[in-house]
Amino acid sequence: MATTKNLKGSDAQNIKRFQHKNNLTRYRKLKDIMTKEVITITPENTLHEAARIMGERHIGSLVVLKYKTPVGIITERDLLNAVSSGVSLEKDWISGHPSIRDIKVEKAMSCPATKICLESSIKKAAQIMIEKKTRRLIVCDFGELEGIITSSDLIRSLPEIPETMKVWFDIDYFMTKQVITADKETLVENVAKIMAAKHIGSVIITEQGEPIGIFTERDLLTKFLAKDKSLIEEAGEACSSPLITAPTRISVHDAACIMASKHIRRLPITGEHKLVGILSAGDLVEAYARE
Repeated sequence: MATTKNLKGSDAQNIKRFQHKNNLTRYRKLKDIMTKEVITITPENTLHEAARIMGERHIGSLVVLKYKTPVGIITERDLLNAVSSGVSLEKDWISGHPSIRDIKVEKAMSCPATKICLESSIKKAAQIMIEKKTRRLIVCDFGELEGIITSSDLIRSLPEIPETMKVWFDIDYFMTKQVITADKETLVENVAKIMAAKHIGSVIITEQGEPIGIFTERDLLTKFLAKDKSLIEEAGEACSSPLITAPTRISVHDAACIMASKHIRRLPITGEHKLVGILSAGDLVEAYARE
């Protein structure tokens, strides 16, 4: 039987709270919503050290500094790509494959780092994210590192969307309609390879064809890489469950409120009792950027 969770009751109240908060933030600047405490690492540190820091801090990226200057960002996606390409958690003396303890951050980081001015608007940040195809921007003021802004930050403080953006078919336009799934018995290492090959940040986990949870880049980071845990484990045991979903007849704005209140970055969309798509934080940033 599927294990999913559609929102109702107190969840609806949470949405209203976030709607009210978003109204209050309508005219705020980028500097008001960015993360000011930036966690950094050097190019000479290892991927293992990066994974451990990110896991302990429950964050999806670290700014890479060289001589106090941001030169890149190491992200969950970078770590995913590394382990899916044959990099092991421990040194494999038989195959000779390197481990995340051997590879330096500079070999896997995303660079150059995309920057934005401290005084920029929230809308400008959204537009740059879409243009540069990134989920993170380094915020600078006269060349000095001041903070970092992510797509999740934007969603949490998303300004009120005009009525023209609130009709139900907007979700159909912005969501990803091809939902990638894997059976609960699929090994985590194979799910990671699927995610890397498809350039996606999550896979829906199923049991007898019915969705029961979702496995994400953050699950890979916090439950495995940061803890030196073997990827030889069934995805059904490691996925996030129950699966929080929303119906197709929901506005982009309400979807953002659900994601913010539930602290999730991906929201599967259902129609006629089946999954018809998945909406990511990046999709909502694009919706806002194009408004």
